[in-house]
Amino acid sequence: MSVQTEINAFLKKINSSQTIRVSAYEAPKSPKLNSYIDHTALSASLTEKEVRTLCDEAKTHHFMAVCVNPVWVKYASSLLKGTEVKVCTVVGFPLGTHSSSVKVFETAEAIENGATEIDMVIHIGALKDKEYLTVLEDIKAVAYACKKKALLKVIIETCELTDEEVLQASVLCRLAGADYIKTSTGFGSAGATEKHILIMRAVAGDVLGVKASGGVRDKDTALKMINAGASRIGASASVQIIA
Repeated sequence: MSVQTEINAFLKKINSSQTIRVSAYEAPKSPKLNSYIDHTALSASLTEKEVRTLCDEAKTHHFMAVCVNPVWVKYASSLLKGTEVKVCTVVGFPLGTHSSSVKVFETAEAIENGATEIDMVIHIGALKDKEYLTVLEDIKAVAYACKKKALLKVIIETCELTDEEVLQASVLCRLAGADYIKTSTGFGSAGATEKHILIMRAVAGDVLGVKASGGVRDKDTALKMINAGASRIGASASVQIIA
């Protein structure tokens, strides 16, 4: 069976090609925002002091995770040892154009350094070329490296995709064994939208998580994303969001 056939069979099953349905998801009435947030700092100029501040804020406000570049994983892990805050890092970031073997190496090293969550970027060009097997195998390779060691969130960079491509990418994430579908790197031309979260949740059902990232800078926007189907929020303005 071809990957396209698998995608079509899945879409037929959930009837997403005609109607986006999110019956498997029920938005919480009073979400505790801090428990949704990956407190994020991915700037190239990030300093040790800023990483320490990020981790201190995550501990103080009981955020779900901190998300840092790979060079800071070991340090963040040492600062968060003994807490419930998870350490997340990025792989193939921000363009997704690393080879699969490099993404796997990055993943293995990050896990060895203490990461328990991996946010990888797909091969966006391959998706747009409808090279679905390439995209599927790329995700599968990282999913295998994460198996029983770390949660895998797959960034599909929704601002670069049509709605149909968002749908196709989301199905590939599910078929490949990802744990979450994530909207954005935060480095693209735009971030998360409610429409894309709805599409992603329709595919995710109650099996996968959905992470809204990019442009979520206030409480109202965070709540809109959660109501649309997001189960995790990636944000650098986390403290302002929960204020």
